[in-house]
Amino acid sequence: MIRRNDLVKIGKFNKPHGVSGEIQLSFTSPLTPLTGALDSPPEGGRGGAFLVCELDNIFVPFRVIESRFISDTTAYVRLKNISSDEAVRPLVNKDVYFDKRATVIAGATANPHHENLTWDYFLDYTLFDKTAGEIGKISAVDDSTPNTLFIVETPDDELLIPANTDFITSIDEKQKQIHLELPEGLLDLT
Repeated sequence: MIRRNDLVKIGKFNKPHGVSGEIQLSFTSPLTPLTGALDSPPEGGRGGAFLVCELDNIFVPFRVIESRFISDTTAYVRLKNISSDEAVRPLVNKDVYFDKRATVIAGATANPHHENLTWDYFLDYTLFDKTAGEIGKISAVDDSTPNTLFIVETPDDELLIPANTDFITSIDEKQKQIHLELPEGLLDLT
């Protein structure tokens, strides 16, 4: 069973596109990391991301079988078992979610079963730097600029740390920890 607490809202379905069940998906914000999650599965293959919508007070997953981005905030998607304009109409104006239990930022973990997601997934994770040790807990994410930042609460202050997969060395989802190798001097700037 899918619960609301397991989901992260990523956008909204808009109008149908064409007559073969394709629908326009608008993202809440530009989600460059999401592009990999919506890649179509290999021809004849399994896979593809699941998008979740609430229908009649039940969260229903839909497998993406085809997608194409038309901008960094909009894509056209086709969902499994939806092949007509009539079949896709109940999804118009519905919020779209990702199940955060099955998703993590691309490249942030070695687990091949994870899909891509926004940085909000890591709220309440504790950051550790290879040199400095424990930094603090992520209390918010600032994605108002092109460089997304973790807002980290420390015992003394609030720090802004770049949310960048290049700095992440490992993620422990059970312990809710992110281990980083930050560039020398970065913590002195914050």
